[in-house]
Amino acid sequence: MGVRTLCATALLAALVAVVAATVRIGGDLGHPAALLYWYAAAWVLFAGAAWMVRRVPVRTAVALILVGGIALCVAALSASPRTSDDMYRYAWDGRVQSAGISPYAYPPNAPQLARLRDPWLFPAGTACHRWDLHLVADMCTHINRPSEHTIYPPVAEGWFLLVHAVSPAGGRHKPLQLAGAVLAVATAVALLLVQRYTRGDTRRVALWAWCPGVPFAAVNDAHVDTLGVLLTVAALGTAAGARRGALLGAAIAVKLLPVLALPGALSGALAPGHARARLRHTASMLLAAVGVVALAYLPYLPASGTAVLGYLPGYLREEGYRPADVGRFALLRLVLPDAWAGWAAVALVALSAWYVLRRGDPERPWHGALLVTGTALLVSSPGYYWYALLVVAFVAMGGPWEWLAVAAAGTVLYVADALHWHGVQVCAYAVAAVTVLAGAVVRARARGSGDGRPDGA
Repeated sequence: MGVRTLCATALLAALVAVVAATVRIGGDLGHPAALLYWYAAAWVLFAGAAWMVRRVPVRTAVALILVGGIALCVAALSASPRTSDDMYRYAWDGRVQSAGISPYAYPPNAPQLARLRDPWLFPAGTACHRWDLHLVADMCTHINRPSEHTIYPPVAEGWFLLVHAVSPAGGRHKPLQLAGAVLAVATAVALLLVQRYTRGDTRRVALWAWCPGVPFAAVNDAHVDTLGVLLTVAALGTAAGARRGALLGAAIAVKLLPVLALPGALSGALAPGHARARLRHTASMLLAAVGVVALAYLPYLPASGTAVLGYLPGYLREEGYRPADVGRFALLRLVLPDAWAGWAAVALVALSAWYVLRRGDPERPWHGALLVTGTALLVSSPGYYWYALLVVAFVAMGGPWEWLAVAAAGTVLYVADALHWHGVQVCAYAVAAVTVLAGAVVRARARGSGDGRPDGA
């Protein structure tokens, strides 16, 4: 046991060092050539450490998970955002709200907001050629799409306002990164509590706390998706009925992606027997979820009206629901005409949701949530790896580990797209799909042979 603990500790220390080096000297989105090598090293060390901790005593493993997760967050905090400029929009939205203006009312380049522009977000006297600078109408800014309204739902906007309110003057990007670190560690703690509550294996939480995507996406780039992950974990792990629906509604009002967890939250709702009780449970959960989303939008409606949708319609058009080097439905387009791919994707996600509603295990709702969310990511093949943070959390709750390949595929594609490598999208997600299918086959055979291991082992 001592040797295994030392090995896990050594691998974890090496992972922390690699994460620190990646954000400091490993390149950025403007110079991405070395990023894939650093990311590959981090994923290899993560795999080794996560494998080794499986045989470490539980108490020691929990301490390692928490200390390691905090150390990885500290490492990611040691540099400014390296691969995403979304955080600058968060900072701007928080600043706009603190001035009593709806973030949905005007785009950043609107003259009505000129008095709120500070030199940090709107640098003057620069050539505006860095990867995280954008030029519009002779104005240079760190905010992406400065001529578009914000896209973020209201609970995310509330989070931006809260972080702005507690940030010291001149804090720049650091308060949002620190907030991301708090959310990442809080999610690890929530996962540990869920494992204890469900009598699961707490060592699985290393799959979240040590996953390279967490320090890079949640902390260094400070993506607000982590808040949605935390709320979703709380909903599936500790709540039921209306309370579960309320937490899921709050998660959906952070980023829309957690809506894919709804079928998992209702696992077995369409199974035979006890239909009346399940109908009451389903109705209370869905009403609570819809109610929270509606209440979250309510404060912004008087000032913004339908503008609360922000840039969402434009984002859907921009993000590749059409043929492109990095477009949607890449795997389906291998075998289907482009016009059919979107409908096929919807059908596959709907079938996975139907399966979960019909045959899902209500005692393990994260399994159903993982199946639907992972299927949606595989068939849509997104280029943003932080979308898979939900998948990582569901795996850490007890889902099959092979779904982590989806997170790895998104990471590869994100960097490869910055390098203008063609054809990587299909290759990365094809490998992920094969990995997931192979894992499912192995588990089915193990169950058929009487192997007593749990499905997510």
